[in-house]
Amino acid sequence: MSLDWISPADRVRALPQYVFARLDELKAKAREQGIDLIDLGMGNPDGAAPQPVIDAAIAALKNPANHGYPPFEGTASFRRAITNWYHRRYGVNLDPDSEALPLLGSKEGLGHLAIAYINPGDVVLVPSPSYPVHFRGPVIAGGEIYSLILKPEHDWLIDLSTIPDAVAEKAKILYFNYPSNPTAATAPREFFEEIVAFARKYEILLVHDLCYAELAFDGYQPTSLLEIPGAKDIGVEFHTMSKTYNMAGWRVGFVVGNSQIIQGLRTLKTNLDYGIFAALQTAAETALQLPDEYLHQVQERYLRRRDFLIQGLAELGWNIPKTKATMYLWIPCPPGMGSTDFALSVLQQTGVVVTPGNAFGVGGEGYVRISLILECDRLGEALRRFKQAGIKYSSVEYSPSLS
Repeated sequence: MSLDWISPADRVRALPQYVFARLDELKAKAREQGIDLIDLGMGNPDGAAPQPVIDAAIAALKNPANHGYPPFEGTASFRRAITNWYHRRYGVNLDPDSEALPLLGSKEGLGHLAIAYINPGDVVLVPSPSYPVHFRGPVIAGGEIYSLILKPEHDWLIDLSTIPDAVAEKAKILYFNYPSNPTAATAPREFFEEIVAFARKYEILLVHDLCYAELAFDGYQPTSLLEIPGAKDIGVEFHTMSKTYNMAGWRVGFVVGNSQIIQGLRTLKTNLDYGIFAALQTAAETALQLPDEYLHQVQERYLRRRDFLIQGLAELGWNIPKTKATMYLWIPCPPGMGSTDFALSVLQQTGVVVTPGNAFGVGGEGYVRISLILECDRLGEALRRFKQAGIKYSSVEYSPSLS
């Protein structure tokens, strides 16, 4: 029986296909054809979570007390672990009872925050390019997106001076993310001071995504929004266990900051979910308490891959500056090629998966994102295939897009 008479809500029909879902389809098709894929598309860390985290999860699974509904606001011990981590890393004092909320991954929280605070027609400031949920969450909520186009000549930083006063006066929320996905850009402390002053002046809620807080290199230390005086009066910051701790599939994240903003999100979530399985919260506590030695090992792993891939791409004509943070390289497409055509051409010719930059908004057109999620032997194989196929920055053999 056909259900043509059932149509999705306008908010769903307004959404284009999620790029990573489309990539999954193309990857499945390629595998069916027997292609040995080298998947550098998603930011999906390789390997298992740290052994102490796994051990903590196993022990918690054996405790019958953890198998019921968890508290809506998360366990008290996990919230304390979150606020203790913030104090240790950033010197920021937070109340675990009102200024920290565990989430089913930061993506869930970022999207639900939009639904909790954005009314149809509200103006939302969103950088472009940016992590898709930063603009898709507001779109689902009915917000009016004002894109802040980021430019390489401005180091992919938001240029607040380009926002017209009339737009700033109407804006309700500003989403941003440094260290940045997808560009790997970092922002100095002075930028955070400027954006806090801007938001306080125009009474704009700041939403900062600090997903890559600890994937930093060469002595660089990312700034937390909450380090800036006055930021907690107007903002919140999201974090995830996915990247640093190889826990992407565990779906554990959290938000910290202004208690009033967090309460609004908590109210929405109590009507939609029951929170994170308590055993996973115990494991996440363990992760946040790991010694710095573990963190240094993770940083060294991505630093080694970063240097290896940048050097290999240089031999193919790309001049990529060394990134200070994240697990990505943001590289320009060869002249004359758009993001989608280049990414699909690379997939067809080499079996290497990269993410087209326009998946992150119109500001990402002309670039692709490469994830540093495989060891150097596989990265070397990807480079060998690029060279064999004649894929270089100066020129690339054009292939029609996959249908």
